[in-house]
Amino acid sequence: MTQTPVTARSTQDPPQRLLSGKKRVLASAFAGTTIEWYDFYLYGTAAALIFNVQFFPSDSELGSRLASFATLAVGFFARPLGGIVAGHLGDRVGRKALLVVSLLSMGTASTLIGLVPNFDAIGWWAAVSLVVLRIVQGLSAGAEWGGSALLSVEHAPARRRGLFGSFTQIGSAAGMLLATSSFFLVQNLMSDEAFEAFGWRIPFLASALLVALGLWIRLGVSDAPEFQELKDSGKVAKAPLREVLTAHPRVLLVTIGLRLAQNSVFYLITVYMLSYLAENRGDSTSGVTAVMIASAVGLVTGPAWGWASDRIGRKPVTIFGLIGIAVFGWFFFAFLDAGPLGLLPLVVILGMNLAHDAVYGPQAAWFAEQFPIEVRYSGVNMGYQLGTVIGGGIMPMVAALLYVAGGHSPWLICGYLTLLCALSLIAAIGAKDPARALARTAA
Repeated sequence: MTQTPVTARSTQDPPQRLLSGKKRVLASAFAGTTIEWYDFYLYGTAAALIFNVQFFPSDSELGSRLASFATLAVGFFARPLGGIVAGHLGDRVGRKALLVVSLLSMGTASTLIGLVPNFDAIGWWAAVSLVVLRIVQGLSAGAEWGGSALLSVEHAPARRRGLFGSFTQIGSAAGMLLATSSFFLVQNLMSDEAFEAFGWRIPFLASALLVALGLWIRLGVSDAPEFQELKDSGKVAKAPLREVLTAHPRVLLVTIGLRLAQNSVFYLITVYMLSYLAENRGDSTSGVTAVMIASAVGLVTGPAWGWASDRIGRKPVTIFGLIGIAVFGWFFFAFLDAGPLGLLPLVVILGMNLAHDAVYGPQAAWFAEQFPIEVRYSGVNMGYQLGTVIGGGIMPMVAALLYVAGGHSPWLICGYLTLLCALSLIAAIGAKDPARALARTAA
């Protein structure tokens, strides 16, 4: 009996079945990345608020803060390795299988972080345990984004890739919203003593429940017909990473460059701002509240920018966002030093939702469009994760050092962010933009 080809089978499915399948894919992209980033961002919030005290006691406040931010950076340095392994297997085996593994490993690591005794209990073994679990988080995050982005984009109609891909992107906003909300709740419902003693652990332990929900959604999704055809034909790349490095080095550099400014401003706002306000304004809650509000707004602005990139192209939308980030950095720190903190949510919305999301919203689709399908997972993962390490992973630590080097003034931080914006702008100009060509033909 002859088996019906995948393409024929997919075109003969009833419209209701196709629609239901695409909704499940979008739900999987959103829920899976939300849970992954909830776990990953929990660490960033805790690193800014509590880990310096719990795990890295020191006579120097700067030393404790740098040690805490250094463990945050460790997770980012592990992400490229996770991306390499996941990219190789994802290009050969499939996207879905890697996404299930990444979700399980991230949830396990986060739950265990909530159980690690602090420095007073087991000494430096506490810090070692934290670093090991952070590395597991980094490996998991390195696998997650590329697979989720490709699963959503490869299931999308050609003229709606930006919108479909944005569901992976808003998982980041939703994860940040959950992470900051959980810390906001435990901080406000508990005394400072209870929060430092055990309250900060509750958000990490809650990860186990979220992972169970994410797995239920994700296990019901299959790889896109485009990839399944490639796999059935036996034409998968034998060494996809090597092919990316030898045949597509320019495209890889473009994707790395596109991550620099966007990821840097994100971690300036969501991590470094928290410790900056605590040190300079004696306020440890306004920043968390502002990030929480902006994350909620991002659930709308992310898809909006993805949709806009489908209509006018990825390049003009991204260039607008990069110029906005460069201008925002200078205004942002001037406000943090002297502005009324009651207006901080509005300022963070300008930076996160107007500028940052214009770059981030279309990113899943734009990265996927840069690489051919046989090496797409490897290429997308490598560009995304390397850009993340150079851009965001070290940003809180670099910012802390630049602040001291600038005479306890943020002007060097602003200059550094402006430089990253210039590099990202060069990458955006050099990237191919098939969505813009489609938009022109539609017009």
